Amino acid sequence: MTPPVHPHTPRVAVACGCALGEEVVWDARDGSLLWVDIENPAIWRHWPASGETVHLPLDEKIGFAVLTPDPDRVVAGFKSGVAALRLSDGTRAPLVRPDAYPDGNRLNSGNAGPDGWLYFGSMDDAEEVPSGSYHRWDGTQLETFGGRAAMTNGPVVSPDGRCLYTIDTANGVVRVHDLDGGRIGEARPLIRFEEGWGKPDGLTLDAEGHLWICHYGVGRITRFAPDGGVEYVVPMPTPLVTKCAFGGDDLTTLYVTTCLRSRDPTIEPMAGHLYQVETDFRGIPASLWKLSPS
Repeated sequence: MTPPVHPHTPRVAVACGCALGEEVVWDARDGSLLWVDIENPAIWRHWPASGETVHLPLDEKIGFAVLTPDPDRVVAGFKSGVAALRLSDGTRAPLVRPDAYPDGNRLNSGNAGPDGWLYFGSMDDAEEVPSGSYHRWDGTQLETFGGRAAMTNGPVVSPDGRCLYTIDTANGVVRVHDLDGGRIGEARPLIRFEEGWGKPDGLTLDAEGHLWICHYGVGRITRFAPDGGVEYVVPMPTPLVTKCAFGGDDLTTLYVTTCLRSRDPTIEPMAGHLYQVETDFRGIPASLWKLSPS
């Protein structure tokens, strides 16, 4: 059966032209969006109500920025490791770095779980060698899990805290791990991307625990049921879609980052921008990393 196709056309929310836009997150405290540009390193912030946008250039590749109890500070994943980053001036302090971290690796994709811990991935910056891993950090102990991958995405914890989803992008596989009393179970394949689907990139979860996964290369976002079934499709106007998150006052607006790298902006002027599209689905508030970095 052909899944329903979203009837509304996404529109540009911010014409940011990111080389590799990623990891968009909604901060309900001030009604702002936060996302990163990995390859033209920067953090972007946008307030839809006022139209204000702030661009903070950085001197090192950044893979994610996770909200903390301090609205001016995030926990960010850089090539050199996890650091506390002040949004107002760009100052940062190193926090933790995965062991056995190859020189060609960087951090990619990170989220705070409902438990307040940091879940993130490391990967080969060239996206070729399976030298990356998935990690969990509680502020004291760093745990590695889920095996090796050339390009990691997720990890994302379900709203009820019982499942953890990881993505092996290069091999086109979405996996699920049981979470039981803080213990991470073995990975089980949940979704295998079919030919013509592109590669699974960033994901978010809605209030019903369904997965919204970006199809990198084919300009599409799919809503998957917790059992992996295809339920709903959102076409996008540019092929390299990277990450989505729900935002807005009622958490029903889907915001989507995209990528400009390897594209000619004179031919594909829609690439690299931040998009928004209204939906009939509701997201969940972003979790905060439980420890406010000093």
